[in-house]
Amino acid sequence: MLKYEFAPTPSWQDEFNYSGKPDAAKWGYDLGDHGWGNNELENYTDKIENAKVENGNLVITAIKEPSGKQQYSSARLVSKGKGDFTYGKFEIRAKLPKGRGTWPAIWMLASGNEYGNKGWPDNGEIDIMEHVGFDQDRLHGNIHTKAFNHAIKTNKGNNIVVKGLSEDFHVYTCEWTPEAVTILVDGNAYFTFKKEATYQWPEWPFDKPFHLILNVAVGGNWGGQKGVDDSIFPQKMEVDYVRVYPLVTK
Repeated sequence: MLKYEFAPTPSWQDEFNYSGKPDAAKWGYDLGDHGWGNNELENYTDKIENAKVENGNLVITAIKEPSGKQQYSSARLVSKGKGDFTYGKFEIRAKLPKGRGTWPAIWMLASGNEYGNKGWPDNGEIDIMEHVGFDQDRLHGNIHTKAFNHAIKTNKGNNIVVKGLSEDFHVYTCEWTPEAVTILVDGNAYFTFKKEATYQWPEWPFDKPFHLILNVAVGGNWGGQKGVDDSIFPQKMEVDYVRVYPLVTK
């Protein structure tokens, strides 16, 4: 039996020890106001008002303002093509926005489309952190595949209440090996999805490169279930660092 460990130093990281727009060598933007498959209410932009680095943190800000076809602007940063990884430990220290209608996420999608429908959910999704503002301090970790996803009510995941998600920084981690995906907060594992011997790609597409996504959505099928409180904006997710430690096989 192989023993999996992670290297002690990151192979890819952003400490955000600079000022201005996010490092273009590491981050691109998903742009648009089309709802993102979830009837979301934000327009994702590449404006510095929505995503900037200051005081050692990346700050993603959702603003109540006309933007594109929508009435909110925000940002969705992606490492695709600049940071694509197969297996590893992904560690993100962040402080979350607060208020009804906010839906921040730290997650991963496949960088290629080798399986099935060439897109979602067949190629997989790993949710390292999701939080909806109407259920403050409840943290969610999930995976989605063709066989297991929320659209057919078979997704695999868990949630845990952690006080102060919007007041303090917490460390959100994914440990991904060829045998399991484990989601942790502050070093506490609260969800593990194991690869069973019978699994093929519909159950386990997690053997190809994935990239990181950091975003703050507004409203949507989940985030907007109890409406949006316009009095809370602007709201921000602050990210202290993103670190990726490669898998080492012993």
